[in-house]
Amino acid sequence: MTYFLEYNIPPAPDDAEFAFPHDEINTGTTVPLSETAAEVIHTAELPARTGIIGATVPEAKLEAEQLITHSRATEATLYFDPSNSLKAGVGTRVATFKEGRGWQDA
Repeated sequence: MTYFLEYNIPPAPDDAEFAFPHDEINTGTTVPLSETAAEVIHTAELPARTGIIGATVPEAKLEAEQLITHSRATEATLYFDPSNSLKAGVGTRVATFKEGRGWQDA
């Protein structure tokens, strides 16, 4: 069964934001936000959706928690998504994780 973990990655403690520079290969676009012609895109956090492999919800939670603890994220949402979509919010919400409080089932 395939699960997906959605979370936001904040910038490093010494940075206020992420900055994506101008894409020199595709003049007039930015990486990865090609919808704008801005020289640099600034954002306070990066959204992520990562596939989590687990046969059961407890296995998926364990795998997801390992990912969270090795990132700068402090909260995340676990989804069951048999369609394997990379779109945010797709699937059935299984549980949410908050640093210091752990998992709460949906």
